[in-house]
Amino acid sequence: MFSLVKHNWFKYIKPYLPFFILGPICMIVEVVGEVVMPKLLGYIITSSEKGTLTVGVSMGVMFGMIGMAVLMMAGGVGGAYFGAKAAINFAGDLRRDIFTRVQSFSFANIDKFSTGSLVTRMTNDVTQLQNFINMLLRMAIRSPGMLVAALIMAVTLQPTLSAIFAVAVPVLVGGIALIIAKGYSKFSRVQQKIDGLNSRVQENVTNVRVVKSFTREEYEVEKFMDTNSDLKNTAMRAMKIVIFMNPIMTLVMNATIIAILLMGGNIVLDFGMDVGDLSQFISYATQILSSLMMVSMLFMIASRSLASAKRIAEVLDEVPDISDEDASRKDLTVKNGEIEFKNVTFRYYKNSEDPVLDNISLKIPAKSIVGIVGSTGCGKTTLVSLISRLYDTDSGEVLVDGVNVRDYSLYNLREGVGMVLQNNTLFSGTISENLRWGDENATDKEVAMAASSAQADKFIDSFKDGYETMIDQGGTNVSGGQKQRLCIARALLKKPKVLILDDSTSAVDTATEAQIREAFRNELADSTKIIIAQRISSVKDADMIVVMNEGKIAGLGTHEQLLESNETYQEIYYSQNDSERKEAGK
Repeated sequence: MFSLVKHNWFKYIKPYLPFFILGPICMIVEVVGEVVMPKLLGYIITSSEKGTLTVGVSMGVMFGMIGMAVLMMAGGVGGAYFGAKAAINFAGDLRRDIFTRVQSFSFANIDKFSTGSLVTRMTNDVTQLQNFINMLLRMAIRSPGMLVAALIMAVTLQPTLSAIFAVAVPVLVGGIALIIAKGYSKFSRVQQKIDGLNSRVQENVTNVRVVKSFTREEYEVEKFMDTNSDLKNTAMRAMKIVIFMNPIMTLVMNATIIAILLMGGNIVLDFGMDVGDLSQFISYATQILSSLMMVSMLFMIASRSLASAKRIAEVLDEVPDISDEDASRKDLTVKNGEIEFKNVTFRYYKNSEDPVLDNISLKIPAKSIVGIVGSTGCGKTTLVSLISRLYDTDSGEVLVDGVNVRDYSLYNLREGVGMVLQNNTLFSGTISENLRWGDENATDKEVAMAASSAQADKFIDSFKDGYETMIDQGGTNVSGGQKQRLCIARALLKKPKVLILDDSTSAVDTATEAQIREAFRNELADSTKIIIAQRISSVKDADMIVVMNEGKIAGLGTHEQLLESNETYQEIYYSQNDSERKEAGK
């Protein structure tokens, strides 16, 4: 709750302050009309009853009522327009800031919330706030204003009869308070269940090929039904609060009207109260009770919006684990590509006993080609992720061109480092748009050259629309090998001083892989190239090969040196070249 209070929400109101002011003003116009109308109607009834109503007076009052109705309509339309304008713009700016904030998050920050939860907060939670603000601007002045004005008119008109409100109003207010107190926690749980549903749908759709290949559709449907039922039941428990609210409010309202008619009838008969005045009083009573009902609905929506606002504030107030606020050389760029690890230790979970990387020290010369091999889970990907600060070390230093990576701005550091990760990702858009992630200002010729170097030009040219071929989200309409080559071309177009290939040629044949490696030597001769690979053939020609085992460096040298002296490297090599193992054993 403290996070919600301390967050600066006014920054989203300030640019649209005129709309936030004009909306309630228009509602005041409507309230004036609502209060005046019963007065005019009561005057006509009383004058008619007494026989004093003339045609001229009747026409005058009628035109007055028509004019008041037009004024009320203008106020209502204006209030609705300015309310919608203010709420939609508020939500748009808020959604933009949430998305921008998420872009600054490290992997650890994202894991804290989960992807599904972030999607819910950016969409459903923001929509809840938008609806609340829209209703607030239309009702926050209208309902209390009408309540106060109608109450004053009713008391002025008939003080004795107004005593009924001393019972009705506290009953309604108490009911509203009880319902809101019960509703807040329930609506918070509804939003959490929506998080779970979004995560379930996202996971299934993203991995639909795996689901189908293992014929697990029925299993996934059952899991979804469980999650969906959980949301449905939680939402139903929350909605019961709303379900009970309207009948209770209606019961109190009808009981009040009946009491007014009973007491008012006696007053008319015993004390000579005009029928027109009783009609006015009933109208004002209806307005008072209707205002209370509208206020209760506003508070009900507020309780749900409060839960959403708290969840949004948690994202906006989250401090990114990795930032360049303390960077001492923000203007520095990567010039040569020399990399050094000094006594680096890292854990994903800081309370873990065994580190993922344990006291790693390694120097990679600029412009060299370095291969990294080792068993699955030995820390290869984690090691290279520290270079561009996807993660930060627990202890030790990572230096690029002799400067600690923490002293670079994140933009300059990552501009100098190109990465092709294990999970190659393409975005919805054309092939050309995907490749230009490497350089948005690249010419068509430069794009084509990068594709040629990555051995992607042939299959691109075979498509009907060539570089304008649309890629589905995640690249589901191209093969694994094609996706890898497009991702490599994207990295090449960036022309980085450090290029990291994390097992990114595993889906292409050895001949194509050899051509890609040759392109690296020619096109990126001035860049440092780090190749993580499972196949020894992918790194055997590297200037230096790093062998990793259980988070430590188990060997360092050329292919020939390691094959002669390093047991871990020998085991990997001979497991992939069984015929040579047999020959070596003779």
